[in-house]
Amino acid sequence: MKNIRNFCVIAHIDHGKSTLSDRLLEVTSTISARDMKAQALDSMDLERERGITIKSHAIQMKYKSPVDGQEYTLNLIDTPGHVDFSYEVSRSIAACEGALLLVDATQGIQAQTISNLYLAIEHDLEIIPVINKIDMPNAMIDETMEQIVDLIGCNLEDVVTTSGKTGEGVPELLESIVNRIPAPKGDPEAPLQALIFDSVFNPFRGVIAYYKIMNGTLRKGDNVRFYYTGKEYGADEIGILQMEMMPRQEMKAGDVGYIITGIKVSKEIKVGDTITHVNRPCEEAIHGFEDVKPMVFAGIYPIENEDFEDLRDSLEKLQLNDSSLTFEPESSAALGFGFRCGFLGMLHLEIIQERLSREFDMEVITTIPNVSYIAHTTGGVTVNLRTPADFPDPTHLKAVEEPYINAQMITKPEYIGSIMTLCLEKRGIFKNQNYLTPSRVEITFELPLAEIVFDFYDRLKSISRGYASFDYHPIGYRESDLVKVDIKLNAESVDALSALVHRDKAYAFGRRICEKLKELLPKQQFVIAIQAAIGAKIIARETISAMRKDVTAKCYGGDISRKRKLLEKQKKGKKKMRQIGSVEVPQKAFLDVLKLD
Repeated sequence: MKNIRNFCVIAHIDHGKSTLSDRLLEVTSTISARDMKAQALDSMDLERERGITIKSHAIQMKYKSPVDGQEYTLNLIDTPGHVDFSYEVSRSIAACEGALLLVDATQGIQAQTISNLYLAIEHDLEIIPVINKIDMPNAMIDETMEQIVDLIGCNLEDVVTTSGKTGEGVPELLESIVNRIPAPKGDPEAPLQALIFDSVFNPFRGVIAYYKIMNGTLRKGDNVRFYYTGKEYGADEIGILQMEMMPRQEMKAGDVGYIITGIKVSKEIKVGDTITHVNRPCEEAIHGFEDVKPMVFAGIYPIENEDFEDLRDSLEKLQLNDSSLTFEPESSAALGFGFRCGFLGMLHLEIIQERLSREFDMEVITTIPNVSYIAHTTGGVTVNLRTPADFPDPTHLKAVEEPYINAQMITKPEYIGSIMTLCLEKRGIFKNQNYLTPSRVEITFELPLAEIVFDFYDRLKSISRGYASFDYHPIGYRESDLVKVDIKLNAESVDALSALVHRDKAYAFGRRICEKLKELLPKQQFVIAIQAAIGAKIIARETISAMRKDVTAKCYGGDISRKRKLLEKQKKGKKKMRQIGSVEVPQKAFLDVLKLD
């Protein structure tokens, strides 16, 4: 066990984590030169294109130190690189003894680096600061080094400088990992206690769980129990993770590996759960487990109604590889049958949409995303609101609570004013401002989650010219003045366009949707009234005038009464049409309106 090192890499998006991992694999000869490709640990095309890690990976490397001549086993437990996946990051960190704090020399320390660093410090990990991209012409090595020293209070000589692109500094980094990260502690003779930090679905083998053994020994064929779900299985195959899975007969405390038990349902394995033996269970589970809760909800509907079952199959297959996706059937008068899906955040929603399109060729309509609210009625009933349709009758409503987050933004001092304005516009409460260095400031706000769902991140990036970074964590629910805005076409509500919004923003929201619909809806033979309403009160209205057909064109002279007769006939027809005519909203109009923000 003394020659095992378990570590993860903490970094903000696009700081070169995947590229540096490639160099580590190359230097330790874990992957042959022939099989080497950029971002080897990113298995999805989507990850390569966007430059983010969506699904974390783990890989074992063998490293022979030229200093002491010993061979070490290095387990790199990769972490996802976006704020939406912070729970997965916390479980990966819990499975390690050390972390590489990776900072881009051209960008300096950013918000997510700091929040993940605090997670690592909470778990008492040994931190090795690494400055990456030192080969770039605009690298600010000395300035970044000072930022790191100020942040974690290390010495200048503790900072390792590398280039993931050229491989410079990678051998020195490997020596630092071996010398500075402690070996895992654990008793191979104690009852089995293994932490699940990830799981993947294989269509032939079922769900494969990745774990790190804290205490005890796991052998092939053992009967194991998953602590929180209470399910019992046989360990059909266990082994270590290299570029391929390598079977082993036994795994001991400190080892990182995989287990195949033949589970076919992804819900039966939860990230953060503890594996123990059926015959000799451990006293208590590993701390920190929680069920992943969706933060953002949206309806997903097939463009053609007959594709409903195909969409169900596609979502079930996606859920096998992504247990944090939740969905349940729902129907809408405007869009037909679809699903109400729960996501970790807006990036997660985008990824699911993209994967549905690429992997299953499913083009879908997504309704306006909203967060989960809690409503208290006068009758003392508490209702969880996931869709605007769940909103109780305003006459029976006592109070509504909405989720709040603590948001950290790190930026240059010249952008403080515009970021403050944006946060206050989004109903933010200013909490703190802290200068990390003379050229970097950290601003903390409390914000309603609903306000950052749509366009907050994009606007933050544009007003700060890309120099602001953003990270958040939930802090609970607070009472708020929320109303349900209904959109009506000729007095018929279009449920897919309803939204729950703060009363102060309801008028602007209603007006914007009405104006957009006026542009997008085709003219009919009768007048169409587009209205936004809160209960029975109309707050905005636009009118699409009727398409005018000149019925008198065929009259070339003659008495005026002939023309009047034709016009009266047309008037009656229009009146009848207004009574029985219904307004169809074309799919393209839905797609455009839902891109409103």
